[in-house]
Amino acid sequence: MGMIDNIKQAMQMRSEAKRIQNEIQKISVEYSNGGITCTARGDMTIASIAFAPEAYDEVKAGKPARFETMLLNVVNGALKKAKDTVQAEMARQMQAGGMGGLFGK
Repeated sequence: MGMIDNIKQAMQMRSEAKRIQNEIQKISVEYSNGGITCTARGDMTIASIAFAPEAYDEVKAGKPARFETMLLNVVNGALKKAKDTVQAEMARQMQAGGMGGLFGK
């Protein structure tokens, strides 16, 4: 393989990586528990956190630490779900003719 072929392949890989990155940025997942809902994006940022009235019951009962633990668990659950979704999407993209074809698969 000559230098020109290597450059073409690198440009194709870069273009495909950029396309996959754009797809990842579109991913949005929700995770809910105990009246707390967190939405995480594929780029591992939090889009929103919503609380149902029952989520505040622990705080009203004088147990703010329990509420904080629930919130932490929901945020971490949303981020894990986003990570798993991104990994599955990347694998699917690569197998569907994306970068998989560049590596002879």
